[in-house]
Formats: sequence, C-alpha cells, structure tokens
Amino acid sequence: MTLALLTRPGQAGTTRVAEIGADDVHPGEVPLRPLEIGVCGTDREISEGLFGIAPGGGELVLGHELLGVVERDGHGFARGDLVTATVRRSCGHCAACGAGSPDSCLTGDYSERGITRLHGFARELVSEDPEQLIAIPASLGRIGVLAEPASVCARAIRHARAIGGRHPWQLERSLVIGAGAVGMLATFLLRLEGVDVWTAALEPAGELRAQLAAASGARYVSTAETPIAELRAEAGGFDLVIEATGNAQVMADTLGLLRRSGVACLLGIDPRQQTVGIDGTVLGLDAILENRVLFGSVNAQRRDWVAAVDALAEARRRWPDALAAFVGLRVPLDRFQEAFDHRGSKATLVLSET
Repeated sequence: MTLALLTRPGQAGTTRVAEIGADDVHPGEVPLRPLEIGVCGTDREISEGLFGIAPGGGELVLGHELLGVVERDGHGFARGDLVTATVRRSCGHCAACGAGSPDSCLTGDYSERGITRLHGFARELVSEDPEQLIAIPASLGRIGVLAEPASVCARAIRHARAIGGRHPWQLERSLVIGAGAVGMLATFLLRLEGVDVWTAALEPAGELRAQLAAASGARYVSTAETPIAELRAEAGGFDLVIEATGNAQVMADTLGLLRRSGVACLLGIDPRQQTVGIDGTVLGLDAILENRVLFGSVNAQRRDWVAAVDALAEARRRWPDALAAFVGLRVPLDRFQEAFDHRGSKATLVLSET
C-alpha cells in the first residue's frame, strides 16, 4: 500500500489522503519515488469539483508537477537520478500526436497525469515510461519541481517565435501580465534570451515578486498604481505579451497592447460565464493593418521540457537566490489544503525529504 492524494472529479470537498494499492511496475517502466509535487490552479479547480476526469470514472490521484528520484537502475537511468515527467500523453490516433505533439492533440482524446484519465504523481511510489521522463541536473536540486510550469512557458515562447517568424520580426520588448509561478518563469526565460521585459501584476512594487522580477533585469509594474494601458503608451507597444492572470478581460485587452506584428499569448484559464469587451478599432482595424496575432497555448511537448530544464539550470547559475525564492510554501502531503489555499509564490507538497 502507498499513501496518495485522491479526489473525485466533479465533486467538491472529496480531496483526501488515503492508502491505495502500490503502483505496479510494468516491464519497461522506471520506478520512482516522488520528492515534491507542485500545486497550481488546475489542482485547485479539480479539488473544487470544476475539472478533471478520473480513469474509470472513480477517484483520481492528483499531482502533475513532479520532481522525483529513480528507485532502480534501468532504461538509461540510475538509482538516485532526479527526474520529472511529461503531463500530456498521446491520443494515439491523430496527426499531431503521431508527430510527437500531444500538446497540440487534434481529437481531445489525450490523457494527462493527475488531470485527465490518468493518475498523477502525488503518491509515495509511482512507475513511469522512460520515454516520458526528463532528467533533472543534480545541481538544480529541489528547484527541479519548477520544470512543469517552466515547460509551459518554454512552449508558449517557442510558439510565439514561430508565429512572429512567419514574416520578418524581432522579439525585443515583452510584457508579462501576472506574477504567479508561470508569469515569473516566463519573465526569467525571456530575460535569459536578452528580451526587454515588463512584468505587470496587482502586487505592490515592494513585494517579493517585484524583487524577483527586478533580480532578472525585468521592470516590475504594479497595476494597482499604473494601468496596463499606460504601459503601451510608455513603451510604444510590445512585440510579445504573455497573459498569465487567468482573467478573460485581461486576455481580450492584450490585443491592444501590441505594436506592429506583435503576438499575444494566453496562458491563463478563466472558465467563468461572462461577457468581455474590446475596443472595436483594435479588433477591426489595428489587428488587421498591423498584423497582430492573439493565440492560446497549453501544456508542452518533450522538447519544451528539455528546454525548460536547461533554462532553469542557467537561471540558477545567473540568479541563484531569486530562483530559490520561487517556492514559498512546502508542506507534507497531509497538509495539502494549506498548499491549495496558498496564493502568490509556488506551493509544493513534500512526499520525501531525501
């Protein structure tokens, strides 16, 4: 038996820690001991009964942001290696998944660890297909728990560059809206590429996340003091806007923050039934005459995970204290509600200290 964090998708208030049967290690799989599991908005929504699909329609083991350690030599891994694992898995019958891009699955029949039709990693022992594992350098240590949200940012930036690169374009100036884990990681990844970054969020300028943004060389702006619309006038528009607030109105506003050939990427999720507004000339004139693009991005494929881990390693080398401060709360599995209630910096569930 092994302890796990379970919930019944669609039923709020059912999340609990309980014993389940040990995860069978099938031939060709790698046994892992999870060390830390990152908590994000998706986990909270599943726990609140708003999202998630359990395999077989029963309970779902939560946890998709894995930092684990290999338990036994094999399949190119050695006992003691730090690893993370991809989240989304192929549907098995579409062109995108067949090309190794389940992040762009065309059918919606994919599965996702700890989210959709596949149990997660928030348990004491788990086994995994070695093809889904990504090595974490020992030098990263516990910071490796940031690999999943960093992979989402790496994928978003890769797609933005692909869209912008459809014609002559340079990514020189970027605005990141939101200073949660995804927003801050996007800030750091863009700064590693030498991009001028403004990071805008509600928190006051002296708050920790403002200090983290400044540590990377980004400019932090408190939207409580300076409306986002003023930033466009001051900066002359942005080549890339990354939205990471999870607010649909902010998402709509990103199109008006771009300069010519600008690209806006939506990473937040806002499932509320609502009506949002957008200036008619922004949509009906500027977006057309200035070749602006608005797109959404979700999840990541293997190359984004690899790129994210490499970026985290470089960020740790350049800004070691700042990167370590990303994780603001670490609690054991039985205190999961504290992690779910935590806002701001990243919260993690600690399953093992060694």
